[in-house]
Amino acid sequence: MAHSSATEKDHESEEVSASPTTVIVEREFFVTRLLALHTTPDLATLRRMLAEFKSELATTTSEAVAEPISFYERYLINEFEQIAAAQTLDRAHYYLERLLRAAQNVRTGAINDINLNRWKEYDDINTDSLWLIERRERSGVHNANYWGNFVPQIPNQMMRRYTRKGDWVLDPFAGSGTTLIEGQRLGRNTLGIELQPRMVEHAHTLLAAEPNPHYVVSRVVQGDCLSMDYQTLLADHGQRQVQLIMLHPPYFDIIKFSDNPYDLSNSSSVEVFLASIGRLIDLLAPHLERGRHIALVIGDKYAHGEWIPLGFRAMEEVLKRGFNLKSIVVKNFETTTAKRTQKELWRYRALVGGFYVFKHEYLFLFRK
Repeated sequence: MAHSSATEKDHESEEVSASPTTVIVEREFFVTRLLALHTTPDLATLRRMLAEFKSELATTTSEAVAEPISFYERYLINEFEQIAAAQTLDRAHYYLERLLRAAQNVRTGAINDINLNRWKEYDDINTDSLWLIERRERSGVHNANYWGNFVPQIPNQMMRRYTRKGDWVLDPFAGSGTTLIEGQRLGRNTLGIELQPRMVEHAHTLLAAEPNPHYVVSRVVQGDCLSMDYQTLLADHGQRQVQLIMLHPPYFDIIKFSDNPYDLSNSSSVEVFLASIGRLIDLLAPHLERGRHIALVIGDKYAHGEWIPLGFRAMEEVLKRGFNLKSIVVKNFETTTAKRTQKELWRYRALVGGFYVFKHEYLFLFRK
C-alpha cells in the first residue's frame, strides 16, 4: 500500500502516540476492484480475490495517482479482515457495499466534518461521558506552564464534534491560548478574550510559533469578558455570530490568576461568581448561532468542611438562560500543580477530615 505517515514530537519527551498511518490509492482502481469482489459467486472465490487485491495494494505507489483517495491503514485492514471473516456471501457483500460507500461518498452532519460513511476511522473521538485522559497533550507549542490552563484534548474534541473547517470559535477565557492553538491546527477561526496583558502577549507568541496550514484567524484581545463589545469584535472580522463558545473560567477562588478586581477568581463570594457567569452568558448568547453549542469546563470547590457543587451551580446559570443541556462529561485529572508533590499529605487530610480528594472536573455541553 502507498503510505504517508507523520508523528509529532513531545517537548517533554513523554511517550506520544504516532499519527495514524495513511494509505493512498487511486480511487477508480480501488472502486473497480471492490465492484469485482461484489460479483463473486462464492466465499472461497471472494477470499482469494480479496487476498490478490491486498497484494496489489501493497505494491502500489502513490506517485502520479490521478484521483487519490486516502484511508487510515488500521481502518482499511479492519474492513478487509471483516470481509474475509464473513460467514455468508450476503454478509461479505454487505461489508463490501459499506466500504464502497466510504470510497465513493462523503456524508456529514449539519455541524461537523465527520464523514459518517467512514465513522470507524474516528476512533479517537470521544462519545462516552467519562473521559480518562492519561496525560496532557504537549505537542507543538502546547505546554503546561500556565497554572490553571486546560488540556488541549478538550477544545480539540469539541471543535471536531461541533464545528466545521472555517467555522468561528470564541473563548472568553483565553489564558495561554490553548483553544486558539487547537483551532489553528484544525482550521477553525478562533477569537479569544484575556484579561491579563502578559498572557495575551504570551498566547500570540505561541500562536506565531505554531504552523497555520489553513490560514485561519487566531486572535487574542486583551480585555474583560464581561465588558467586551462582542458585536464589534466579530464585525472586525466580517462575522455576526460564532458556531462554538468554549468557556473555561476560574473555578471561583481555587487559583488566584491575578490581582485584577475584574478577575473572576477574585469574586467576593460564590454567589457573585455565579452571577458573573450568568451575565457572561447573557452577553454571549446573541452572538452564538442558533442550534450551536457552548462548552463549559469547570470543577467543584471544597471550603470550610463543605463540598460546594460549583460545576452544577454554574450549569444552572446557563440553563436559566434557555439553553438545552446536551451532555455532562466527567473528566479525570491525576495531578494538579498544587498537589503534585503532596499526594500523601492530601490522602492523610482526606482520611482525617472525612472528605474525598478531587480527581475530576466537568464538561457541560449546551445547545442554543
